Amino acid sequence: MGKLQVIDHPLIQHKLTIIRDKNTGTKYFREVVNEIARLLAYEVSREMPVEDVEIETPLVKSVQKQLAGKKVVIVPILRAGLGMVDGMLDLIPAAKVGHVGMYRDQETMEPVEYFVKLPSGLEERQMLVVDPMLATGGSAVAAIDALKKRGANNIKFVCLVAAPEGVKVLEEAHPDVDIYTAALDERLNEKGYILPGLGDAGDRLYGTM
Repeated sequence: MGKLQVIDHPLIQHKLTIIRDKNTGTKYFREVVNEIARLLAYEVSREMPVEDVEIETPLVKSVQKQLAGKKVVIVPILRAGLGMVDGMLDLIPAAKVGHVGMYRDQETMEPVEYFVKLPSGLEERQMLVVDPMLATGGSAVAAIDALKKRGANNIKFVCLVAAPEGVKVLEEAHPDVDIYTAALDERLNEKGYILPGLGDAGDRLYGTM
């Protein structure tokens, strides 16, 4: 069973307040989103397996630890998820990056997959699906569907802000996926925006308000 982890580190909470503020401009918003993503990556990687390796320090031979196991792939959900990639790569520079594009069908209101580009051998990799917002949960579920359809079986979802409604939808659709968020907010409004939230993350990242 996947778990929900709210990462309430003081630095993360402080930076989250900055990007919630409507007066924070595009450049600063983008910088702080990457800073939060870097801090989240630190927490998400806490359970990564390590193995012994023999090295030589300037003084002696020594057995020390290095990362082992599955190679990491960061998969942003386009377009807002792109705003979290650089921060995560700062911490996990060897990670590969895949991309999943979704748009919402205006009649059915369901997410539709329009672009998927992923590295090979997904069954051997740790997938980190990233999107700033987990609102209704539709895009997250569809993105994870797309990964599983292509062989991925070890997936974590990482976001900045989540709504209880989106968490419930994602947990029911993919109970094996751990969810990491910097904040679990109050609820969705009638238009599907998270309250108090931070507005439209994509628009605020790219100045397209």
